[in-house]
Amino acid sequence: MSRARGLLLFSGGLDSLLAGKVLQAQGIEVWAVRFITPFFHWGWRGREEEFDRLMREKYGFRGIVRDISEEYLEMLKAPPHGYGSAANPCIDCKILMLRKAREVMSEVGADFLATGEVVGQRPMSQRRHIMRHIEKEAGVEGILLRPLCAKHLPPTEPEKKGLVDREKLYDFRGRGRKPQMRLAREFGITDYPTPAGGCILTDPTIGERILRLLELRGGLSVREAELALLGRHFVEEGFWLVVGRKEAENRRLAELARPEDRLFKIRGVPGPTGLLVEGQGDLEKVKEILKRYTPKARDLSEVELEEFRERS
Repeated sequence: MSRARGLLLFSGGLDSLLAGKVLQAQGIEVWAVRFITPFFHWGWRGREEEFDRLMREKYGFRGIVRDISEEYLEMLKAPPHGYGSAANPCIDCKILMLRKAREVMSEVGADFLATGEVVGQRPMSQRRHIMRHIEKEAGVEGILLRPLCAKHLPPTEPEKKGLVDREKLYDFRGRGRKPQMRLAREFGITDYPTPAGGCILTDPTIGERILRLLELRGGLSVREAELALLGRHFVEEGFWLVVGRKEAENRRLAELARPEDRLFKIRGVPGPTGLLVEGQGDLEKVKEILKRYTPKARDLSEVELEEFRERS
């Protein structure tokens, strides 16, 4: 008889890693899927083989990368369950990922889905009744197992079928991390990330910018979403200028520029790049903004814009 196979939604944090290890300890084959958008895990785009190799060598999982940017950005325009503290659509994000994970299940022959969620850990998407609602909306009722808090939830189909031993699952709950850290020590896991602040869309500055862009543009392309995470933004009706804050951002802005965009800097002095996405007739405004953020130009009575293209 072949081993049971679980498809794990893998965030890279300690909880999802522990969920995979709990299943693996029961002899279950774990496939880890990492969903990517411009807002999370984007660095893995085009590196699918590398991700699989990392998962196999470091954790004994198989690894899969799936880009869900288009679906995510469509949902972000008007998430049915609304935004959180900023532009974070936590509930609809989870629903989308679970729907996409269910599609991947058939590709890899998985018997069930798993996540590292813990009841009560996150205020918007991990309250018990919300977790149940998400399962229903995503169409994964009965096949979604949460190994770290399973004993606070009804038995799932893989448990009922004997694919997973419920007695070897856990009853973690709340925001505390001590139970996870103890379990990590039991598994000999010492190399794991410190819990971070969460989704970048919860950042007040980024969130406000995203919502403003959505209001003005009606939606964002993948490239525009990437731009939204870079530099300083000057956005109003008919005008959008992005100004780099450091050399790496200047280079990235040049890489993301389309033929119809315009790249500027202040002539003759080192300073930031400005990418003009919209507002081609507002060059005086562009010059004023770039001068403000070019230290060596601030005391000059007159400055000129220099337009350039990225060198190939």
